Amino acid sequence: MEPVLPPANRRFLIGVRELVEFTARAGDLDQRFGAAPTAQEGLAGHARVAARRGSDYESEVVLSADEGLLTVRGRADGFDKHLQRLEEIKTYRGRFESIKPNQRSLHWAQAQVYGHLLCQARGLTRIELALVYLNLEDERETVLLRWATASELEQFHRRLCGLFVSWAQQELAHQARRSQALQTLSFPLAPLRPGQRDLAEAVWRCLRKGRSLMVQAPTGIGKTLGTLFPSLKAMAAPPSSPKALDKLFYLAAKGSGRDLALRALSSLSAARGPQPLRVLELMAREKACEHPDKACYGQSCPLARGFYDKLPRARAAAVQAGWLDATSLRQIALEHELCPYHLGRDLINWADVVVGDYNHWFDTHGVLYAISLARSWQVAVLVDEAHNLIERGRQMYSVTLSESTLKLARGVAPPDLKRPLSRLQRHWRELRTNTADYRVLDELPLPLRLALHNASARIAAWQAQHPELAPGPLHQFGFDLMRFLHYADQASLHSLIDVSVGHPGTRQASACLSVRNVLPAPFLKERWNAARASVLFSATLAPTHHYRHMLGWPDDGLELDLPVPFHSEQLQVRVAAKVSTRWADRPQSLPALVHIMAAQWRSRPGKYLAFFSSFDYLGQVSAALQTHYPQVPQWRQETRMHEDRQQAFIERFRSGAAGIGFAVLGGSFAEGIDLPGEQLIGAFIATLGLPQINPVQEELRKRTHQLLGQGYEHTYLYPGLRKVVQAAGRVIRSPSDRGVVWLMDERYAQARVRALLPNWWPIELIADPGGLEGAQGAQLPQEAFPDR
Repeated sequence: MEPVLPPANRRFLIGVRELVEFTARAGDLDQRFGAAPTAQEGLAGHARVAARRGSDYESEVVLSADEGLLTVRGRADGFDKHLQRLEEIKTYRGRFESIKPNQRSLHWAQAQVYGHLLCQARGLTRIELALVYLNLEDERETVLLRWATASELEQFHRRLCGLFVSWAQQELAHQARRSQALQTLSFPLAPLRPGQRDLAEAVWRCLRKGRSLMVQAPTGIGKTLGTLFPSLKAMAAPPSSPKALDKLFYLAAKGSGRDLALRALSSLSAARGPQPLRVLELMAREKACEHPDKACYGQSCPLARGFYDKLPRARAAAVQAGWLDATSLRQIALEHELCPYHLGRDLINWADVVVGDYNHWFDTHGVLYAISLARSWQVAVLVDEAHNLIERGRQMYSVTLSESTLKLARGVAPPDLKRPLSRLQRHWRELRTNTADYRVLDELPLPLRLALHNASARIAAWQAQHPELAPGPLHQFGFDLMRFLHYADQASLHSLIDVSVGHPGTRQASACLSVRNVLPAPFLKERWNAARASVLFSATLAPTHHYRHMLGWPDDGLELDLPVPFHSEQLQVRVAAKVSTRWADRPQSLPALVHIMAAQWRSRPGKYLAFFSSFDYLGQVSAALQTHYPQVPQWRQETRMHEDRQQAFIERFRSGAAGIGFAVLGGSFAEGIDLPGEQLIGAFIATLGLPQINPVQEELRKRTHQLLGQGYEHTYLYPGLRKVVQAAGRVIRSPSDRGVVWLMDERYAQARVRALLPNWWPIELIADPGGLEGAQGAQLPQEAFPDR
């Protein structure tokens, strides 16, 4: 390909902080477990400092200036016109002396760049620069002052811009090449599958117009390619266009979803030869860390030592490579003796497509969300298997503190922390004593709330004073405590504060205190608003109103329900209309279930999946089948199954002999796996997949009904049947597939349940499948029931 140059009038926009971090950062990486202020605490601290200043004080001064092809912009924290003083405000905890010299040098660099921009904007010949450090523990300010002339500041600014300009030229050229390549990008597979073109066109239009789209697209339609391809075409707009996208974020709930996205991106690249597209895969810290036994700073971890000195070469090698999945990123990082996890975080700035987990955008501390806001990026967010986002959202915005972790923290606490933790323990014990087993609190009791805040502040101060100590039970409890108080302070109708007691009335009694999110919508709305466009897609996003309300979907967000590309003749759906798999009936259901499975296997030997609502029920049915029909081969999903064991489970379908694989509804084998043709010819599904009824679920139901109405449906029925439809969707994956699904519960015969199943399913009610009359209630030998 001929070199593509950016237009002569193209400018590179860069923020002050971004410029300084790229050109002036040096030394070790220091990410020790500590109580650094959150972004919200920092903003609040800035506001308090500004409130102390006089009437001549300006806050958040917007500044911008051109330097060559660069446009440098930002907001100075404050300017006192009377004193001619520009302030750069930083918040911290602990001792002022703990702020590292390389950190302070970076702060001075920011102040100097802002000083130049202000001198140029206001025609000043000299200015006083101030670094204002606000201690959040005692509200004291430490102020460092330095006078500088406009000429000195201009020289400093030009030096930094000179260090960055070659990189800027490279990036502008890359953006031009990327735009040209994406304009000619063609779909790698021909012909398109039925419905795939409709999906691609809808996604492209929404991304171009900055709209959000919720798509229910059937299994087997090719959703991954059908969303990625039009998204890349939407990125082909010239970078100077108001419709241009800076980044594309593809978010998945599981590793299998990330793998599918990476394979799709690889196929798009292979279709017309290598594309000038930078693809980055983000991994969780615990999976990317090379030295989990070491603290994350230079004196402990060799990959943190001199991190910022070695970063420029590694960064250059990474963008040259372009393809940065976890394996490639790790190889480049280790070649340059750098931490793969933190190299990946830096490369977010220079990647075109980032493939990651939900939490990278939706979590309170999601790195993609935070950096997009800081950089004012125009981003498109693709959310794969979006039905998972309700439960994942609840998990992200919930936190639990346990009495046992408090005891562990107190056991290793230094003398200075024993007293506040003991006080907290006393109030915790009082709460447990006044709780039978479970209850919801209207609010935290005031003595307990004060004890929680006091303990949190004291732990945070101690961590700030001892950053060299490795993380342990005290550090983890302190971190969880800060999160708990953060969510407790925001608690409203969308969340519950509750206490649950394990082993009540015994010496082993222990209480857990939780902030439990019920409705993630208020948190997720901020994320939808921060993206230029968002696309949610899944085979199970019905009923739509359930997902709109639970996810806080924008009022003007669009919906698309694509027709199924399959025919009813491809699938037999049989309802065992006289079998009850309700909790109380499960022991009596075993004869009927194993008879159905064995009879189906005899009539058409092949590979089947059998899904159950719990490992306990799965084990009972598996044991009964082995006892009474030992000729039927079977294999089982295990609890906490390692990745290699999961892969072996799947390989049995792809290359092994016929039989039945037992799995859990809603688990890793119930969605996101592709077993076309003879690899899977049927599925057995017992129960409706409803969540277990317990005090917590009942409180979720009540609060959901209070917020949205239809509490039972939102809490039990819709989530349960979604798991059923996802599991059944493993059977028919292409227009040539043929298969059978057995729905083994009498409740599937109910009209309101059948109304929530796919309308193309040819449902047949079987009153007596293969002579089952009288089987329900029959007894199996005792060995059919494993120990519980």
